[in-house]
Amino acid sequence: MTHSPIENDRDKRYMRQAIALAEKGLYSSKPNPRVGCVIVKDDVVVGEGWHLQAGGPHAEIVALEQAGAASRGAQLYVSLEPCNHTGRTGPCVVALLDAGIKRVVVGAIDPNPKVAGKGIQSLQQSGVEVLSGVCESEARTLNPGFELRMLKGRPLVRVKVAATMDGRTAAMDGSSKWITSEEARRDVHHYRAQSCALITGIGTVIEDDPRLNARVDAPVKQPLRVVLDGNARLEPNAQLFSVDGPVLIVTSAQPAADYSFDERTECIQMTGNDGRVDLDRLLILLAEKKVNEVMVEAGAGVAGAFIAKDMVDEIIVYSSPDILGSSGRGMFVIRGIRNIDNRVRFEIKNISRLGRDLKVIYGRSDATD
Repeated sequence: MTHSPIENDRDKRYMRQAIALAEKGLYSSKPNPRVGCVIVKDDVVVGEGWHLQAGGPHAEIVALEQAGAASRGAQLYVSLEPCNHTGRTGPCVVALLDAGIKRVVVGAIDPNPKVAGKGIQSLQQSGVEVLSGVCESEARTLNPGFELRMLKGRPLVRVKVAATMDGRTAAMDGSSKWITSEEARRDVHHYRAQSCALITGIGTVIEDDPRLNARVDAPVKQPLRVVLDGNARLEPNAQLFSVDGPVLIVTSAQPAADYSFDERTECIQMTGNDGRVDLDRLLILLAEKKVNEVMVEAGAGVAGAFIAKDMVDEIIVYSSPDILGSSGRGMFVIRGIRNIDNRVRFEIKNISRLGRDLKVIYGRSDATD
């Protein structure tokens, strides 16, 4: 692929503006990727835009409409490669050519096989100067789940845990409200809002009766709530049915004839070889449903099952400076680890403070020693 001359500081500055615009669609663009765009002429921004929601105009189209006639002869900065195919909207490459854009600067190549460099190639073949890979790592950070789904056919999986400093998620009697601070709980809602699906277990639904929706002050497409209900015990009066948004119930046993819910709820039976819900098939199903990012908010059994099956990309632990002692409930149930060599390894990616709590983000480690 032919590139234009080496990027400069101005390219990086405008690309970072495009990336910042893309973040405005963090909660609402799913299942589409988050994309931002800036159009510049004579070192003046004449148009900008971001992709707000699936089916709506892409970031480039919004920016072109704002720029109008000033687009001719201008430079366009976009965080993700422009599409060259027709989906729910027309190809952005054609719109850029029609508008007379003379130079395009791209942050990241679109991992979608329908694009994957073809958009850049089409622009170059039409005489447009293209520079790609500007602030690439920052641009790719916008869409880690979309990239995984396109390249590996599965969503990104996060596990969220709230625990005391001695690793307890609840007291001996099961009480856990509230282990962490209001600031930590507010942060969880931001992760919920950017997730396409939330997964919990029937034990959590029975004990905590959560709504499992995202409550943020921004446009948000509510995530799919997935309940792992092996023996079909979920009741229709659960709080998660009291708020808007789709629900998927996955059982391993054959539900009774009266196991039914409202029209927005889908029930499927998915039994693995161990008689439990088949998590491998579940992630494949979610990818088929165009789920990019999943957050697991569940008890130690469900969370541990995802970790044990090597399905987890990140673990987010909110740790309070409290102690519940050895009688409290642990973070993960993972059986079969008999010695230190069998441990499941993660690496610390980030540590921050939220109120009185610590937030630690762990990423999967490839270390073997």
